[in-house]
Parts: sequence; structure tokens; C-alpha cells
Amino acid sequence: MVDGILKLIPAAKVGHVGLYRDPKTLKPVEYYVKLPSDVEEREFIVVDPMLATGGSAVEALNSLKKRGAKNIRFMCLIAAPEGVEEMQKHHPDVDIYIAALDEKLNEKGYIIPGLGDAGDRMYGTK
Repeated sequence: MVDGILKLIPAAKVGHVGLYRDPKTLKPVEYYVKLPSDVEEREFIVVDPMLATGGSAVEALNSLKKRGAKNIRFMCLIAAPEGVEEMQKHHPDVDIYIAALDEKLNEKGYIIPGLGDAGDRMYGTK
């Protein structure tokens, strides 16, 4: 998704908040953060292919706000209603842009019907 945004906004600076979802607890674990130095003055478009439980997205926004970000938008391709609700509960000030809202989450926290795990698809880990 970053490549697509950079085609639309070529002068954008790219930061990275690396998180993964613990498969047992479904809680996000932060492993890396690298942002432009002028966080307070920037507009952020946080991109993530899927918004499932909302845990990782909420934690990514927490991470940005902790570092001074104030103007944030969130963009994803597919979302579950549960994830949208979680985002709105924790970050009502952040606009959410979704290409497709799917039906629900299953017992493992995956979007139904969904596309499977985005990380597994990108990195061939399953």
C-alpha cells in the first residue's frame, strides 16, 4: 500500500511502526519504530491492508501519538466491524478509510470472509 500512496503523494516521507499480533493473545507486539524527525508537524496516513480486531491499528496510533503525532488518518483495504468499533473507541479523532467492510471476525480473530493473514501472504510464512 505504501507504493500506491507514494504514487499519489511522491513527496511523502515514509515512517514505519512494526507490529505483529501474538497468535495466542491476539495482542499487538511492537518491534520497530522509525519516523520522520518532525512528527508534530506532519500529516500521517497510516496504511494497513486489513483491520481485523483493531488491536494492532490502535497500538500503531498509540505509538504515533506517544511520539507527538496529532494529524492522523487510517487507511485499509478490508475491515471487520469489530476492528472499526475498536478504532473508533480508542481514537475517535482519527478518520478511517476502508475499501471493503466484511461481515465479522471468526474465533481466531480473522476477517470473514476476508483474505487470510496479510503478513503470511506478503512474506510466504504459511
